[in-house]
Amino acid sequence: MKFVTLEYNNELFVGLLDQTEATVLLLNLAEEARMGIRSFPPSLLKCIDLGDLFIEKVKEVLDWVTNCGQTSSFFVPIEQVTLLAPIPRPSKNIFCVGKNYAEHAIEMGSEADIPEHIMVFTKAPTTVIGPNEMVLNHKNITAQLDYEGELAVIIGKKGRAIKKDKALDYIFGYTIINDVTARDLQSRHKQFFIGKSLDTTCPMGPCIVHKSSIDNPNSLNIETKVNGELRQNSNTKNFIFPIEEVISILSDGMTLEPGDVIATGTPAGVGKGFKPPKFLSPGDQMAVTIEKIGTLKNTIQE
Repeated sequence: MKFVTLEYNNELFVGLLDQTEATVLLLNLAEEARMGIRSFPPSLLKCIDLGDLFIEKVKEVLDWVTNCGQTSSFFVPIEQVTLLAPIPRPSKNIFCVGKNYAEHAIEMGSEADIPEHIMVFTKAPTTVIGPNEMVLNHKNITAQLDYEGELAVIIGKKGRAIKKDKALDYIFGYTIINDVTARDLQSRHKQFFIGKSLDTTCPMGPCIVHKSSIDNPNSLNIETKVNGELRQNSNTKNFIFPIEEVISILSDGMTLEPGDVIATGTPAGVGKGFKPPKFLSPGDQMAVTIEKIGTLKNTIQE
């Protein structure tokens, strides 16, 4: 199941992509026809907070739509809706794992930079934008905008001190994040927060894939293209710290909650890693693709 947040006829909806991804089921319209009420929250964040009840309700609506023979009434062509970030405004900063691929750590320094312990920074909620939205170039404060394609984990239930062997049970699903970074600000301020938290520098989407559709999140192909040129090409099997370990360490003394977003790190091939560097320019088109999820496309402001 691939869930999206969208705008249709000036209303916000939680939707479910069909298998072809050519149309999207507007859950509340179908539920209104079935039960006479719109019982789904208009926010995917609030839907996730419902836990297993949300998935059960979705399955009920899907069964009803399939059996009633009126699928065209509730499935809308994708080109008629505006896809937003699946979680347009996270309730917390986005957790980000730094240098979680050895080759990326090396390209940013040397083998000595491969971490022994997990590195974590955050991005402000105001960074989040959706697929096809424009990333501001922030040319007045940075000359070194860079891309970072990443798999992101969406937490599905509350937990603290989560054991590694139980960690995947706490996940709702997975999405794509482009951790756009101002490298010069990152270097200048030493800590990452300012360089990582400029407005619009966290494109997210295009959907959240429910965990039931991905058997092993630690084995997914990931690639990033800029203007059609392949820059990053790896697989999450190359994580230094797999997802189970990331969740376990983060939750050791800190409560994780439904809707929390964890970006799991980027592979080698970022702009700064090239000699000379290939930083982003106005008009550049970025496309991050992750197996079983889709492609997240965004453009840098002209």
